Amino acid sequence: MPGLSKALFIDGAGGAIGGVSGASGQTVFVESATGVGEGARTGLSSVVTGLFFAACLFFTPLTAIVPGEVAAAALVVIGAMMMNARHVDWSDRATAIPVFLTVVIMLFTYTITAGVAAGVISYVAIKVAQGKAREIGAFMWA
Repeated sequence: MPGLSKALFIDGAGGAIGGVSGASGQTVFVESATGVGEGARTGLSSVVTGLFFAACLFFTPLTAIVPGEVAAAALVVIGAMMMNARHVDWSDRATAIPVFLTVVIMLFTYTITAGVAAGVISYVAIKVAQGKAREIGAFMWA
């Protein structure tokens, strides 16, 4: 897809900033990829989406009435969809272990952020242990 690397770079930066600010920054990739896939490449859609998210901040206290079990059901579905990972090179442990940890920890902790963090941390640790630290990108180190 033309220009995808630029979109993913900005998305990664947004995820890092979101993580530093205490937000679930790892989940912005899905929304950005969906928007780019639908033709949103000018940045206006990101601005509009950001404004809608800002408006939703006023409704954040209402989330307290939603029980954790409701979110757990959605995470089980997401984990099941992730298990359709036929493109994962399961013979490469540096890839397979982080993918497995991402899925399993996401399901057992009921949080996408913990799963993605486990995957990223384990990937970096495995690559360092293999002596392939130079293959790790700057955002993975951060």
